[in-house]
Amino acid sequence: MSLAPPTGAAPAIEPPKLGLLAGGRSSSRTFALLSDYLELTKPKVQSLLLLTTIATMYVAGDPSPALVALTCLGGYLSAGGAGAVNHWFDRDIDARMARTATRPIPAGRISPRAALLFGCALACLSLLELSLTVNPLAAGLSFSGFLGYVFVYTVWLKRRTPQNIVIGGAAGAVPPLVGWAAVTGSVSGTAVMLFFIVFFWTPPHFWALSLLMKGEYEKVGVPMLPVVRGEAETRRQILLYAVLLYAVTQLPFCAGGFGVIYLVASLVLGVGFIAGAVLLYRRADRRSALRLYLYSLAYLALLFCSMVADRHL
Repeated sequence: MSLAPPTGAAPAIEPPKLGLLAGGRSSSRTFALLSDYLELTKPKVQSLLLLTTIATMYVAGDPSPALVALTCLGGYLSAGGAGAVNHWFDRDIDARMARTATRPIPAGRISPRAALLFGCALACLSLLELSLTVNPLAAGLSFSGFLGYVFVYTVWLKRRTPQNIVIGGAAGAVPPLVGWAAVTGSVSGTAVMLFFIVFFWTPPHFWALSLLMKGEYEKVGVPMLPVVRGEAETRRQILLYAVLLYAVTQLPFCAGGFGVIYLVASLVLGVGFIAGAVLLYRRADRRSALRLYLYSLAYLALLFCSMVADRHL
């Protein structure tokens, strides 16, 4: 006997495939959870840190792709662990700021304990991975960046002083040291100068952003420079640091570390940074602050790329 529906009758409706639907929902939840843990590592911030690491490695020598990959993996684990611990420590103020209220911890998607354990585990994995596959010096320098970001910037300085980003910014300047140590097994004068370039770049870069976020920081009592000293003083400090940064970027050329390609790039990029800071100082508007913030990101990336071009071209 045929089981086909009679001619003209409605086709049989299959029952919903509950197993497939449940599996789809489970996959979506897993993907969302993985995305939240990835967000804890602050991947957008990481991209610029990794670029300075890679560029420094090619300035220091001619590393193999495997060495570059292993160094970047260790650097990402270390900085990502610091980011996760920062999310854990700042969960109270993150919940009160519109920009950060949807982060995984304040939104309730990841527990504070899980985030803290995740961050510490990443830092330990980084120390182990770099020690075994790169060298102990690179591992130690990377771990010092983790400790500096967590304990010096996040725990000690961020909620106590407007100089938080100046002193604490040293943690974000560690990647060039790690990259140099990964290739050479040591730290040279050129590596130290690259460290100071990132160190002096950090305040004007972050203060431009803090001008845009002044209301948020003021609401939660974080003493960023615009909150404590005012916007006019912040713009003045940005201009002063832009000039200081320009001077610092000339040191590698003066010391014989780079040639004409780097010199031209550092001059053009530095003048552009100072011009943006002057414009912000005169106009005192949010649009100029945003432009300078975005320019500062491109500035650091292009400056380090010019170092690689200078060495290899």
